[in-house]
Amino acid sequence: MNNWSLENKTALITGGSKGIGLAIVEELLSLGCEVFFAARTQNDVLKIINKHKEKNLHGIIADVSTEEGREKIYHIIKTRAKKLDFLINNAGTNIRKKSVEYSSDEYDKIMNTNIKAAFELTKNLYPYFKKSKDASVVNIASVSGLASTSSGIIYAMSKAALIQMTKYLAVEWAAEKIRVNAIAPWYVKTPLVEEVMKDKKRLARIIDFTPMKRVGKPEEISGLAAFLCMKKSSFITGQCIAADGGLMAGAFF
Repeated sequence: MNNWSLENKTALITGGSKGIGLAIVEELLSLGCEVFFAARTQNDVLKIINKHKEKNLHGIIADVSTEEGREKIYHIIKTRAKKLDFLINNAGTNIRKKSVEYSSDEYDKIMNTNIKAAFELTKNLYPYFKKSKDASVVNIASVSGLASTSSGIIYAMSKAALIQMTKYLAVEWAAEKIRVNAIAPWYVKTPLVEEVMKDKKRLARIIDFTPMKRVGKPEEISGLAAFLCMKKSSFITGQCIAADGGLMAGAFF
């Protein structure tokens, strides 16, 4: 099999109807992968399915932050997928405000979506990964999990936890040929950061801090996610790769 192909492989992507998640869905489809993706909104899911009617694509309407949503995903993977080689934990949310202003409900919302969902899905889909013998889990983290970026403390905490989860599982599962890696993007043009991008002063500050002097594109993340699923990356595990236009390397840039 071509090592730059994902033919005869099956993937699950959370938050797959918009932004980085959608880019990953389309990237993996283009490489011959069978793709299951989950998103909360029925119209969003149907829109993507209709766009790719001829492809091996399956939509799941589910909120991964809830136990009910995750149970629905497990059922569909069990009954319709039969096997699973890749999991991309992409679903995420954020609320930006000062640390002392967060409510308990806001804390729970961010943590349940960004870290609890990823942990529960990864843990409970483990039997599929073990059976695959060539499995890859890719967690979409953030540079906010590596450094303070004024993104909001709870979001930063959740992404830091996701990065540590990546390292821990990579070591624990390495002998079973299950690789676990993370991608830490800086600002990427997606619906999650639309409001931030509208603030011209903040956008200028973001670009000023970025050595490449621009924000990222979803397809610049999806290509890396696909690579981390391929045999070409088979000796890479436990890593958090910053896709950040040089931000983390350019502290005094």
